[in-house]
Amino acid sequence: MGRSDLERLSRKELIELVLRMQRPTKTSRTSSKPPATDRKERREQAKPGGAKPGHEGHSRVMSEDPDTVVAHRPDRCACCGGGLHEDLPAEAVSVSERIELPEVAPVVTQHQRLAVQCPTCGARVIAPVPEAARGTPFGPRLHAVATYLKTFQALSYERLQAALSDLFGLTLSQGGLMNLLQRAQKCFRSGRDEAVSTLRQATVVASDETGVRIEGSNAYHWVFHSAQAVVHTASPTRGAIVVREMMDGHRPAVWISDRYTAQQGHAAAHQTCLAHLARDVAYAVETSDDPVPWRLQLWLRSVFGLAEHVTDFAISTLAAKRRTLDRQLSAILATRSSCDLTRDLQAKIGRARHQLLIFLAYPGAVEPTNNGSERLLRPSVIQRKVTNGYRAMWAAEGEAAIRTVVDTARLTGSSSFGTILKTVGA
Repeated sequence: MGRSDLERLSRKELIELVLRMQRPTKTSRTSSKPPATDRKERREQAKPGGAKPGHEGHSRVMSEDPDTVVAHRPDRCACCGGGLHEDLPAEAVSVSERIELPEVAPVVTQHQRLAVQCPTCGARVIAPVPEAARGTPFGPRLHAVATYLKTFQALSYERLQAALSDLFGLTLSQGGLMNLLQRAQKCFRSGRDEAVSTLRQATVVASDETGVRIEGSNAYHWVFHSAQAVVHTASPTRGAIVVREMMDGHRPAVWISDRYTAQQGHAAAHQTCLAHLARDVAYAVETSDDPVPWRLQLWLRSVFGLAEHVTDFAISTLAAKRRTLDRQLSAILATRSSCDLTRDLQAKIGRARHQLLIFLAYPGAVEPTNNGSERLLRPSVIQRKVTNGYRAMWAAEGEAAIRTVVDTARLTGSSSFGTILKTVGA
């Protein structure tokens, strides 16, 4: 806006412009910006580290099945100097442990094909090619370790190459590592297809997406999850076609997401993420003196408080509480305000009001926020920041398949590496 534009503004418009310029910048607490973008507080104003007062301490749990037990008993009395025979009863007064990792070295099995001359006819007979000599020389555990470090510890090819060399004494080229990972990723295709099939039968589905670089272009990493399955997928688009292709005509009872247009209209009902709205409300409370954002903040606190104990109430009680919350929200949204920030907030919540309290009709089955999707996307965001994306689409799709199988297995308590090793070795 230039000088001539400013000169044409009225006094009221100039005041409004100055007030807007004085508004504080948005943070992770008042918007969807990640915490890493927040400015760090001055060191003298920062909260002290360490445990907070009243925090219950925790100690490492001793092993129930140690490999070796060494009993240390006294052989002489410290009081009188008398000998203490080994057959005297003793009791354990303390237990301590020393834990060490064994040296890890590759186990190399060399297969030699031998030729033998037949004593009867004189023919030279060569042993058939053993199964172990077909294909890759690397075994399932090595494939699993490399896949785990690349996918879940976000190592680049260079760092993965160094880790395998330093920790295990293995020398692999980056091209060899790429081929190894490509072979391992193929093992997860059937597991991904099974997770997609399970998702397409779910009653409640939540979804979210985040940006990622694939082959030097902007693309997106999507996640869809239900109580029984988690599905990750890479796509060059953020459009609704990704959802339609994933669900293949299945319409769940409830869809959980933010207010992004591409996420709308895929289920009979939609639960809007209240955490997103809470951050918008927090920004309005921090910026404006208008009482409406403050009333909305109190209303949301009541909703979150009810969500924590939603399974403790009968369906009729929840219905009554929902009607009360609806009346309160109607009164807040109908309140006139001269603040443009408040009016925008009222309009946004008004457009989504029929999607705010859906979780009360499905106690325990529908969450009021989409935080579950954001937690599932976080490792992909870290991977993007560390490695700057994927060189090829096959790498993005393959990693999405791995995350799908591993995250689905986590729903039943399986570990990441255990799932990878079981899948690669199958």
